Amino acid sequence: MNNNKIVVGSNEWCSFPQINIPAIKARVDSGAKTSALHAVNIVPFKKEGIPWVSFEVHPLQDDGKTTVHCEAQVHDKRKVKSSSGNSEVRFVIKTVLSIADDTWEVELTLTNRDSMGYRMLLGRQAMSGKMLVDPESACLLGEPTDDLLKQHYHNNLVKPTGLKIGLLASNPNLYSNRRIIEAGQERGHEMEFLNIKDCYIKLDGKNPEMHYRGGRILSDFDAIIPRIRPSATFYGTALTRHFEAMGVYTLNNASSITRSRDKLYALQLLINNGLPIPTTGFANSPLDTDELIKMVGGAPLIVKLLEGTQGKGVVLAETTKAAESLINAFKSLKANILVQEFVKEANGKDLRCFVVNGRVVESIMRTAAPGEFRANIHMGGTASLVKITPEEKKVALLAAKTLNLKVAGVDIIRGQNGPLLLEVNSSPGLEGIEGVSSKDIAGKMIEVIEKDLKYKRVEEVDNA
Repeated sequence: MNNNKIVVGSNEWCSFPQINIPAIKARVDSGAKTSALHAVNIVPFKKEGIPWVSFEVHPLQDDGKTTVHCEAQVHDKRKVKSSSGNSEVRFVIKTVLSIADDTWEVELTLTNRDSMGYRMLLGRQAMSGKMLVDPESACLLGEPTDDLLKQHYHNNLVKPTGLKIGLLASNPNLYSNRRIIEAGQERGHEMEFLNIKDCYIKLDGKNPEMHYRGGRILSDFDAIIPRIRPSATFYGTALTRHFEAMGVYTLNNASSITRSRDKLYALQLLINNGLPIPTTGFANSPLDTDELIKMVGGAPLIVKLLEGTQGKGVVLAETTKAAESLINAFKSLKANILVQEFVKEANGKDLRCFVVNGRVVESIMRTAAPGEFRANIHMGGTASLVKITPEEKKVALLAAKTLNLKVAGVDIIRGQNGPLLLEVNSSPGLEGIEGVSSKDIAGKMIEVIEKDLKYKRVEEVDNA
């Protein structure tokens, strides 16, 4: 203690006894005015004529199975600006915070924090006069053990009652993969991460099988969500195709993923369907380099590796000489490349339209970092919500439909004569778009599986 104030680190464990949350890890943020609690299924109602709200809290990070059902009297409704700069109207409740053997009443706004690092944000309004923050430290007040957390929440585990869904991918710790697992668990499904490298196939005309590390046979899955990194495309699509042969539903099928990964083939399919793209050239011989450069309008131009992704293998050649050197260097390495016109009026910006089951569920504008020409948030770029035009929406939907993708990230730039399609990604990342929009995009992916498999959740049946 210091001057009777509690000294805390950048994150600490606390509890909210009045709403039955015995332990939750909070991000301590003196830069935020208000405190926020992760809440879903927020439903207002009246109790003896007084406004109340019911909601569900998943108190443990990366865990959609542990669910606490809460009710509280509504203190206020308030417009709050999130860290991503977006405003939303939130319910505000008052409840008792317990930390370091001390308790006091705080205001909490209720919001979906799935895309944030912590289920709870403790703002300066709740800390004022009570705490001192040491930002270089963490959990100064101690941490509950896993056994204690299990003891706290053993009655709050949601038993799987739904589908068995496998996530076929390479990195279980990737944000997108964690969110999909969590979104499925929140809806009562049994979710399992299946590492691509640990799967192997039994080819048998009468009884095809998928085996997993240790000899386990994967025979009881209702659906598979393939999220295949480019370096694993060949093996990952082979596994996806085998699941299909076994009669398992796949969110994106193997042939669609294969089409999207072959950038040249994908562009050919897209232009054959009338979709606009930047002028693009492809040649095999270095003898054709000069013609290739002229074909796309000369320098500056873009050189793209056919196997590249997330901005890797994409280079800007600012002069004709640089373009010649770059193209010839790639060709000497026997690398397959596309040469594409540089659309200057795009000004380092592009649109990412997230398409799920024939609908654009969200769109963001990505802006390149200073000195960069690629609008890529993995390379220091920024993202913000954007309202797309009807023409841009039409391009995004037709692109996903052309490649037969249920889930797609469609990248578009705004040219002087209208939208130009850059690329269609069959395993689009969720972190940027969920972080900016605060929408449950992962949940919308799970809903597609439920719809296609004609599955109804328990509450939907009860309300029917």
